[in-house]
Amino acid sequence: MTQTADIPTTLFGDLDIELANTRRVLERVPAGKLDYRPHEKSFSLGELATHVANLPNWMMGIAAEDEFDLSASPPDRTVPDTPAAIVQGFDDAVTRMRAAVAAAPDEAWSAPWTLRMGDHVIFTLPRAAVFRNAGISHLIHHRAQLGVYLRLLDVPVPGMYGPSADEQSVQ
Repeated sequence: MTQTADIPTTLFGDLDIELANTRRVLERVPAGKLDYRPHEKSFSLGELATHVANLPNWMMGIAAEDEFDLSASPPDRTVPDTPAAIVQGFDDAVTRMRAAVAAAPDEAWSAPWTLRMGDHVIFTLPRAAVFRNAGISHLIHHRAQLGVYLRLLDVPVPGMYGPSADEQSVQ
């Protein structure tokens, strides 16, 4: 008898890879540079790294709740004092997110999930689509921004889907 994979494994089989890649980028955030800002309209390095580290908490909410009201829960923009604390926050958030994903029954992934701002519904989509787009893709997007910050600070950027220019051996 062939055993089939559960819905999250089938839909989000790349999640472990993306989380590991994200952790490797967060580990490269240099101490003493958390206030670095490449442009006046940009997040600081610490703000961006903290946002990336907190995204698994957002993903946990997508997996565990039927909706999220932005007006009821403004984002906490507190930046930890050290890069190590940012990585630890990421690790803790990943643990909580994994538990929420494991606890969600398969049928929950096709159920509607709503993002709202008070009475205004921003969107309602199947939970799996929200987890993919507003969770995993959102994480990848901001992780890439973080890679640009590292490059601008001359910090070696880890490869994501193969070696980076910093990891290729000189021939």
